[in-house]
Amino acid sequence: MKTEDYYTLSGTINKLRGQGYTEDFNLLPDCIECKAGNYVLSPKDFQVDEVFRFEGPTDPGDNAVLYAISSPRRGVKGVLVNAYGIYSDTTSNEIIEKLRIVHHQ
Repeated sequence: MKTEDYYTLSGTINKLRGQGYTEDFNLLPDCIECKAGNYVLSPKDFQVDEVFRFEGPTDPGDNAVLYAISSPRRGVKGVLVNAYGIYSDTTSNEIIEKLRIVHHQ
């Protein structure tokens, strides 16, 4: 993808969908889950392939981070969208470190 493909959250998600990132994930305190509820992935079961940050021009509520996530073990790829408050008290240290490692590279 080219840099100009990353201007909007929805545009970036669409590009990732075209690359096979078809699952939608939710963040739980100690894992991520498929939004359909079919399975969960612990930190050892997934990798963060790419991270994209989006900042709203006027509203801090528009800020979001998009994670492109894959799990070779499960043979799935998907996206996790979260507001900048991802590092809350309810999220385990293991999940925080897994997402932080790629986010700060």
